[in-house]
Amino acid sequence: MLRRSTSQLKTEDQLRTMRASGLIVSRILDELARRCKPGTTPRELDALAQELLARAGATSSFLGYGGQSGLPPFPAVTCISVNDQVVHGIPDDRPFVAGDLVSIDFGAEYQGWHGDSARTVAVGEVGAAAAALSTDTRRALWDGIAAVRAGRRIGDVSAAIESALRIRRKGYGIVREFTGHGIGTQMHMEPDVPNYGRAGKGPRIVQGMCLAIEPIITLGSPATSTLDDEWTVVTRDHSLAAHWEHTVAVTPRGLWVLTAEDGGEAELTARGVSFGPLG
Repeated sequence: MLRRSTSQLKTEDQLRTMRASGLIVSRILDELARRCKPGTTPRELDALAQELLARAGATSSFLGYGGQSGLPPFPAVTCISVNDQVVHGIPDDRPFVAGDLVSIDFGAEYQGWHGDSARTVAVGEVGAAAAALSTDTRRALWDGIAAVRAGRRIGDVSAAIESALRIRRKGYGIVREFTGHGIGTQMHMEPDVPNYGRAGKGPRIVQGMCLAIEPIITLGSPATSTLDDEWTVVTRDHSLAAHWEHTVAVTPRGLWVLTAEDGGEAELTARGVSFGPLG
């Protein structure tokens, strides 16, 4: 895991710029998900993402990442992980086929501020277990987001994610070596946001903090291996994986999900959580 930069609190104006970056990410992910069909290749989706980034006046958070950390520079603007690929899949020329479970992770930098989001897409019809894995991972993401509150601790978020998965009792594996993170003028910042843990533990959540929350869940063992490309992470038992992520801001009014088109209003309101957009 790459070393995080120090934590960073944002002003209201900076949060508004991060919202602009988050909307760019959200809208490009919408288009990539629509194009994720049998016969399309990951490399074609990546080329489309590059084009849409340029149109939006933004740059990639991912392209070239890792070059100064001992890892080879990441060669694409998207991470596209298929089936047993967990995270950091490098887009290639293998066409998607019906039944694939595809996780698309995407980040953009706009006016110096980053947005980061991921979603898992079913290509055509997928099996019931695969569909449930994606649905339950998304639910765990929103349960984790709903636990974010000024004055609480990161462990409250981690415990909410873990609890959302454990109560399903489906034998899911929670991948531990990859976590959520702080985000702002850099894509990865403190604090780390694990997808497991104890409530009441960890750094305190404060107003102005932005977090990228991202449960990464498998349908079997959480044990992973990294391929020879030094980026693509796969499950050792070849079980399917799902990945959902949003960038969330703690505002004076409540929570603002910067990478959700509606700012998170529908999901937060359904959970009785204060929706806190800034004008």
